[in-house]
Amino acid sequence: MENKKTLSRKAVIQYLVAFVLILFCMIWIYPFVWMLSASMKTSTELFQKGLNLIPDRFSIDSYISAWGKGGFSRYFLNSVITTAGAIALVLIRCATCGYVLSMFKFKLKAFYMTVLLATFFIPHGTTIIPVTQMSTKLGLMGTRVGVILALAGGGQVASIFLFKNFFDQVPRELYEASLIDGTSFVRTFFSIMLPMTGPIISTVTIITFMNAWNNLMIPLVFTLGNSKIKTLTVGMMAFSGAYATDWAGMAAAGTMTLLPIVVCFICLQKYFVSGIAGAVKG
Repeated sequence: MENKKTLSRKAVIQYLVAFVLILFCMIWIYPFVWMLSASMKTSTELFQKGLNLIPDRFSIDSYISAWGKGGFSRYFLNSVITTAGAIALVLIRCATCGYVLSMFKFKLKAFYMTVLLATFFIPHGTTIIPVTQMSTKLGLMGTRVGVILALAGGGQVASIFLFKNFFDQVPRELYEASLIDGTSFVRTFFSIMLPMTGPIISTVTIITFMNAWNNLMIPLVFTLGNSKIKTLTVGMMAFSGAYATDWAGMAAAGTMTLLPIVVCFICLQKYFVSGIAGAVKG
């Protein structure tokens, strides 16, 4: 009888935990569901029945207007190019930096790592002025290359240490055997070490993708003089005018902006979790 009571209590607790988690999940996804619903309403219905998640008549006029008249087809392509470029640069830089910190011994290594960790606490907004000044002197303002370099810049401390912690777990004998066989330091990295970091690459890709895709400040500053390279986040500001705001169009633009992030995370979530677990193991 006691075992049955214990089992029944455990079952009740499990159901309560499941109920609470489902409730929090519904609260968490409600804003996205509301935005998706608002994007399929007319502006009039949006104000009359704003809390109603099911539109009276499903309409994709806001998507057509945003994609065509709003220029979101060009903004989307710009976001894809700048985000892909930023991901490529971050992966190369963080992987090589983590490899050197893990495998190579040099003077002041501990001091360098301390300084690198300290940059983690510097707000990104405080660096926008020196970044723009440097970019202006290099002639990168108003260029797509400038946007990519600015998005890929910064400390990227979390990504560097994800790679470093992974390389720390690789047997040192494997690295030393490669050097004994005559393989160079760089070739060992590209032919042996880097192929093993698949989960870490996926994790860093997701982190960088979300940061670069959602970034507003850098693309806004760098595209002030060139509207042809505006990204989605900057393009959304066009729906908010001085006298009126197209809320339905903004909801459609927001949905198109967030959808790639959701799809990317769903496709790579298994590798993201395994990458985090593999990096912090031990």
